[in-house]
Amino acid sequence: MVAISVLDLVPVVEGEGPREALKKSIDLIRHAERLGYTRYWVAEHHNMVGIASAATSVVIGQLAAASSTIRVGAGGIMLPNHSPLVIAEQFGTLEALFPGRIDLGLGRAPGTDQLTLRALRRSPMSSDSFPQDVLELQALFAPAGPNQAIRAVPGEGLEVPLWILGSSLFGAQLAAELGLPYSFASHFAPDALMQALAVYRERFKPSEQLATPHAMPGINVVAAETDEEARHLATSLQQRFVGMVRGARGKLQPPIEDIEQYWSPAEKAHVSGMLRYAFIGSPETLKRSLGAFVRETGADEIMITAPIFDHEKRKRSYELVAEIAADLKR
Repeated sequence: MVAISVLDLVPVVEGEGPREALKKSIDLIRHAERLGYTRYWVAEHHNMVGIASAATSVVIGQLAAASSTIRVGAGGIMLPNHSPLVIAEQFGTLEALFPGRIDLGLGRAPGTDQLTLRALRRSPMSSDSFPQDVLELQALFAPAGPNQAIRAVPGEGLEVPLWILGSSLFGAQLAAELGLPYSFASHFAPDALMQALAVYRERFKPSEQLATPHAMPGINVVAAETDEEARHLATSLQQRFVGMVRGARGKLQPPIEDIEQYWSPAEKAHVSGMLRYAFIGSPETLKRSLGAFVRETGADEIMITAPIFDHEKRKRSYELVAEIAADLKR
């Protein structure tokens, strides 16, 4: 059985604000924990009215406090936006409060636009030092040396597990070189997935954290009782991606009856390519499509995001996937 996990983008839906989105996330993590999901991650995005997880470590603390066994973490922290010391202190604090339950996924992208990057007081060139920053973070989580001048307190000696996130071969190569688990962002950037997984596995070097490769692709899944209902719910996801193409990111919209009237042929082609790994349908349909994906990728784990407008139907989607999880085998 392949492990299943949750990527919650903490979507703000039309007609509501961040407060409601965060309350729904607290409800959803409790639901995911009851269903047996392995981990629950939130991601760092800035200046986006439709995503409420900008203060990622704060959100993780609230989610971990609302649950008891599920692993909670960042998928991810955009390390170029921060000093490694600050992230070590934040996630060291989380690990001290919730021992054995915190994950730290690290991304190289800024998670925002260039104007917002300047508002964060970060240089566009900060991403160039990403590999060195990951090594510095590892050192800060390791036991402190006798003459170590800079120490993360809390943080040192806690060895919070690190993940490398990516949507290109760069992250695959770095994760392999450092012997870290790897998550590929195929839920929005699918093109290099198979090549990245091959590079990661071929070049993997065992480390103290990880003896063998562990690959976790991210995917969109919209499950419902029938294929027709699932396709209807998925129009919210499709509208979100059309908004990205149009440069008009907003709140998650309610589903619509006819998506063909909403997008142009060019937009449909573009969005359909970005959503190559969006799995939509009834449990029987998903058994086939998700099963084929797991066999094709050899995924050790899959991380599922479900941008569904109605909160109860979103919970039901995760419930339906959990019910077929035993059928998802490599």
